[in-house]
Amino acid sequence: MLKGTRDGLLKKVQPVSIHGQVTWDVFFTDVDDPDGQPHVARLGPEAVAQNMEPGDRIQIEYLVGVAVKVSRVVPPM
Repeated sequence: MLKGTRDGLLKKVQPVSIHGQVTWDVFFTDVDDPDGQPHVARLGPEAVAQNMEPGDRIQIEYLVGVAVKVSRVVPPM
């Protein structure tokens, strides 16, 4: 995928420190297969929404096949 989005279900967000630089590992599964293969995206803290909890539906934005942003999808009322 050169540019696009993918929906997923958040499993967990885990901080990772590499040489003092903090990044976030976002673990998620496919919306259609919540018990399926987990995926992980490693992003800087500015690219990860802060109001997410496990079980939330999320949207992952990709550019040239690399995740660049994760945001929470707010369900319609």
